[in-house]
Amino acid sequence: MSMEMKLLIWSAALAFIQMLLAVSGAFLQVGLPKLAGNREDMPPIIGWAGRADRAFRNMMQALIWFAVLVLAAQIANKLDATTTLGAQLFFWGRVAYALVYLIGVPWVRTGVWAVSVVGLIMIFTRLV
Repeated sequence: MSMEMKLLIWSAALAFIQMLLAVSGAFLQVGLPKLAGNREDMPPIIGWAGRADRAFRNMMQALIWFAVLVLAAQIANKLDATTTLGAQLFFWGRVAYALVYLIGVPWVRTGVWAVSVVGLIMIFTRLV
């Protein structure tokens, strides 16, 4: 299995962990009855729990692009050192993004987000 595919699988695992953190934070703030219900009149989830939810949602958006690019590169047989580095930048940038967002460091969060985007661009450039 290629490194890019391994990092795609690890990125899915990271997204799953982020989902569990977001759900745990919401559970601690509003409780199970509110979460298990229709979520009407749901109070805002704030603090670290709100940041965990936003980081998870951002990861789900980014994961779609990463999966498309990695799978396309795999199918097109365009994997090389550039796509490997791009996948590594994406994955480790997303790990850093999740941690930095959770603890609440705004400008650093933007920087590590940009690192993950550079990784996506690197993979994309090998496909066009």
